[in-house]
Amino acid sequence: MTDAARWLGPSAPAARRGIWLSCLIALTALFVFGNLADYALLDLRYGWDLLVNCAAVDAHQAGLDPYFVKNLKGTNFSYPYLPVTLDVFRPLCAGGLLVDHYMGLYFVLAVLCGLLLPGLGRTRPRARDVALRVLCVLGAFVGFEWVHVSGNFAILSGVLTAIALMLLLRAPTAGVPEEPGLALRLAGAALLGLVMSFKLVFFLVPAALYLLPLPRGRKLLLIAVAAFSFVLPIVISRLFYPDLFASWLLAIGGRIPGQHAVDLVEINPSLLLLAQNLMHHAGIESRPAVLATYALAAFALVLVPFALSVLRVAASRPAREAGSRWSQLDRWLMDHPRAAMRIAVLAMFALYLCSPRLKEYAFFELALYAAILVVDLPARPLAAFLGIGLIAPALISLTRTTLEGTFVLLVAALICFWILLLDFRAEPKRLEMEGASP
Repeated sequence: MTDAARWLGPSAPAARRGIWLSCLIALTALFVFGNLADYALLDLRYGWDLLVNCAAVDAHQAGLDPYFVKNLKGTNFSYPYLPVTLDVFRPLCAGGLLVDHYMGLYFVLAVLCGLLLPGLGRTRPRARDVALRVLCVLGAFVGFEWVHVSGNFAILSGVLTAIALMLLLRAPTAGVPEEPGLALRLAGAALLGLVMSFKLVFFLVPAALYLLPLPRGRKLLLIAVAAFSFVLPIVISRLFYPDLFASWLLAIGGRIPGQHAVDLVEINPSLLLLAQNLMHHAGIESRPAVLATYALAAFALVLVPFALSVLRVAASRPAREAGSRWSQLDRWLMDHPRAAMRIAVLAMFALYLCSPRLKEYAFFELALYAAILVVDLPARPLAAFLGIGLIAPALISLTRTTLEGTFVLLVAALICFWILLLDFRAEPKRLEMEGASP
């Protein structure tokens, strides 16, 4: 009886922790799905971004220049994507099926993103982890709400991002040769670079591939493939659509009078716009000062703390390990593959978060990176992440408080980044140990 009590004793707190955490996850799901159902029932005109994209495709088919808003039917917004996408998107807009039923299709695609995202810990995925990833994709930072309401094609780049991450973040398996794994990772890197070409401001995200647990040469090869895939749509647009490419440059540069222009500092919850607002309140209108403040904020709040945390882990190797700090980092990543993949995803999250133009719908793609990391958090950090990243934004949305023009989503994402970073700093090898356990 004494032995039984000793065995049952420590499990009681763990059981209680599991119960309240399950209740919190259920409460989070209630707020997330309640918010999605709430705005879906409102009598509002949705899908404006989808209408712009399909109107541009129709104008192109009719021989008109789709980068001039006067040629687009039923909208005052301009088409922001590269000319090659006009032919890529044509099947999606054909027949009006997507326009008529996009809300249901978008929801299915978002759930598919959560199902496709890989796990970094246990080799056998648990139902709880999959459900938590889907919940994070649908509710984190209310990014999916903006995609769902606007009909933005970020849902397509989200699906491609999920597939790319599934190919890149392959857990090591004993007895499997490296060559097939490298081939799949090359495909994932190419797909990731292609996704970044949709929104050019996220071009630095593939740099995080250097933190994968691979030899340095293969990591640089992945980055090179991603860079080539990023540049390829631009080159194709320049060579095969020269007139449209010139119009695209005019449109994104704001040089077409009388129409909406895509600008880095238009209303969006990014660090760049935050820096501009701070400088404006201080009475400083200098663009170099704004850019310097933006760079300072990005480095101080995100990039430097992340880099120091990673280098600190690499420096924790025994003193007898010779070589530079970068060589130590490469060896540590190779020795701890699951922890390395966790670092790589956290780096993608950080680079995406520092983008100079982070529209509300872009938080959907940010939620994809968070969804991979959140399932491996211990109970308390997980509770904090759910409360700040999912419940609080959903509550704000349910109260009809406008999020556009505020920095609520940026602050929530920054806090969630620090939750993830502090957890990694506390236990950098925990994921590796959990992955080794049966």
